[in-house]
Amino acid sequence: MDTVGPSFTHPPRQHHSPSAFFLREALGNFREVGAVAPSSAALARALSAPVELHRTPRTVLEVGAGTGAVTAALVDRLGAADRLDIVESNPRFAAELQAVYARTHLEGGPRIRVRCARIELLHSTFAYDLIVSGLPFANFEPNLVETIVDRYQDLLTPEGSLTYFSYLGTRRIRSLTASRSDALRHRAVEEALARYRQGFEATRRTVWANMPAAHVWHLRGIES
Repeated sequence: MDTVGPSFTHPPRQHHSPSAFFLREALGNFREVGAVAPSSAALARALSAPVELHRTPRTVLEVGAGTGAVTAALVDRLGAADRLDIVESNPRFAAELQAVYARTHLEGGPRIRVRCARIELLHSTFAYDLIVSGLPFANFEPNLVETIVDRYQDLLTPEGSLTYFSYLGTRRIRSLTASRSDALRHRAVEEALARYRQGFEATRRTVWANMPAAHVWHLRGIES
């Protein structure tokens, strides 16, 4: 049985500037949002590209969608037979996504469900062919990162795959500007993710057309 997020019966006013909306939320809670601008079109394409490796009907989970830059790229690649679940912990982002994509399936796109929740607290028995993670792992505690990636593994089909990103140069910047404890925390997060990738077929590409530039990781062959 899936837990169901709040119903959005009163869609919010549409914002004319998604970037400004994103920035306001980021300034209010940078640790959770993890960036000051939405993903670029190039990063969104790279994160959504693994959808093409799975045959339809496909089940996709996007975690940490923000204002929906990657969501839009996923919707472009998915059809009416596919399903896209979105888990977003920020209630304002979640409500905006619901308002934008409420009628997508009626217009020939995938079935979309938006849930306002933290992925590590989401109880679901549903399995996904692909999980696209937009969470800012570098801002989290190592034990939380381990909990989240373990949850991802539980939610994937045996042949499923995971894609996520990390910004370039963050470790170097933190070593120069952050406290020693924060730099050590960031290093521990990188080591936790490296351990998780071991034993999987992992590929990485660099997306330079983003601010900042980012590595996109794709992990295949993860077994439940």
